[in-house]
Amino acid sequence: MIWRFVARRAAMLVVTALVASIVVYAALFISPGDPATLLTGGGKPPSAHLLAEIHRQYHLDDPFAQSYWRWLSGMLHGDAGQSLSYRTSVSHLITDRMGNTLFLVAYAAILIIVPGVVLGTLAALRGGWAETLVTAATTALMAVPTFVMAVLLIWWLSVSLGWFPAYGAGSGFGGRVEHLTLPALALAASWLAYVTQVTRSAVRTELASEHVQTARSRGIPERFVVRKHVLRNASGPIFSVSGVAIAGLIAGCAVVEQAFGLNGVGALLIQSAAKQDLAVVQALALISVVLFVAVNTVVDIVSVALDHRLLLEGAA
Repeated sequence: MIWRFVARRAAMLVVTALVASIVVYAALFISPGDPATLLTGGGKPPSAHLLAEIHRQYHLDDPFAQSYWRWLSGMLHGDAGQSLSYRTSVSHLITDRMGNTLFLVAYAAILIIVPGVVLGTLAALRGGWAETLVTAATTALMAVPTFVMAVLLIWWLSVSLGWFPAYGAGSGFGGRVEHLTLPALALAASWLAYVTQVTRSAVRTELASEHVQTARSRGIPERFVVRKHVLRNASGPIFSVSGVAIAGLIAGCAVVEQAFGLNGVGALLIQSAAKQDLAVVQALALISVVLFVAVNTVVDIVSVALDHRLLLEGAA
């Protein structure tokens, strides 16, 4: 039955990616403005003959179905077309900047999952003032937008204290860790609070469950009860929300990269959208959607593998 679930989720992933590709391409296909003007530079208006030649060379006047199929076929073969503003292939632009974004997302994911699970578990096990403090702090973090957190961290840890640089991605592993600490903190703050809250709730639910009370009544040491009964059964919702958090980082990295001057794909998306560079925007939008859906699909499959009751609930 689980293989049927995996096959169904994989089919949904393919269908979602196909629908997303149509929506992304159609939205930018009908957007106002003429991308050909990017190649003519500033100054006086370009001639109609020059614009027509650019349209012919870049297939800007092709019908929707024809241009969409050409673009989708290229994407499937790793060719996302040519950037009108950067005068190079879109695939080259993305691969050059992908490393910074992946490092940032991985760094932020570590800052979310490890402290979030630890703080949430301690808050649920200790209770009292510890739980109150963690709840109040995480609630406040959830209310702070990412761009506001970025500004606060730059002012506090970079300008005032001078602990971390506030611009650029650095070079080498150590340099990247130093330069990306503030961006990762800004990106992870609200999701860290969310994972902490869910972990606390899941652990508290398991602590009050009947099988945990039974294990305690049998005299099983508390550390074994917590490890084998509480944390193991609470791992399902914790893993699920952690996966959602990682998927959310993909969408949120654009704001952080722009705020900290990081040369990543998120900043490239914002810059290309401002320049009406449709080929870059289309490729990055589709990649972001596919990655987001793929991460959520993996989370669903692993969650079912951890807890087969979810499979039965889905079938019901």
